[in-house]
Amino acid sequence: MATATAPKREYVVRTKDLIKEFTMGGQTLQALKGIQLDIYKGEYISIMGPSGSGKSTLFNMVGGLDKPSSGSVFINDVDMAQLDAQELAYLRCRTIGYIFQSFNLIPVMTALENVVLPTVFAGTPQDEGIERGMELLRLVGLGERFHHKPTELSGGQQQRVAIARSLANNPAIILADEPTGNLDLKTGKEIIALLRKLNREQGVTIISATHDLKMLDISDRIVWIRDGRVERIEERADVQLKVGEMESEDE
Repeated sequence: MATATAPKREYVVRTKDLIKEFTMGGQTLQALKGIQLDIYKGEYISIMGPSGSGKSTLFNMVGGLDKPSSGSVFINDVDMAQLDAQELAYLRCRTIGYIFQSFNLIPVMTALENVVLPTVFAGTPQDEGIERGMELLRLVGLGERFHHKPTELSGGQQQRVAIARSLANNPAIILADEPTGNLDLKTGKEIIALLRKLNREQGVTIISATHDLKMLDISDRIVWIRDGRVERIEERADVQLKVGEMESEDE
């Protein structure tokens, strides 16, 4: 009797021999030292490590926000190093959504206008963009606050707007850089739960660079970065974490 084979998982991100060097004061500092990392479509990945470990640099490489000194980053099998500036901007606009620790909302714009902005860059018709923006604000629980500006919203509400904005162009990947870093404990938990809900229901791949140990509970895999290298990759079920040690490293 033939046995059914499991469907092949597709990669959304692959890095190969990723090296990033910075020159400071005449000396060369190697922030990434040959990173190899494969991420599957639909995964929730947390990149963790002490300050200065290279996790934010890796995050920027994957997001196309910076270029590696050598090595490659593939997004949906496209080598980003082979793209010109216009092609890279096109890929970032339509394939990757970004969530930042400091929210990065435009203060003179309403919540709806902030969410709709990426659709403008993508050339989406205005009516369609507004409809998409309202749909996303309702999705993150802010449908009634669409006309409020960032200064009229709490930190958690601003981050919800930022999450809605990251989804505006139906990206395959959301990159979340310390998404709970500026939030209190309760609000941080709410944002974490929202990201996991979106990951499951929308099927979007979420890659988070974080110090927040609460992220471990919702991650499919945790990538531990130390001294510019992948120290280990753990499945959530296998994580054995000494919280006190980890927290002391970051102080």
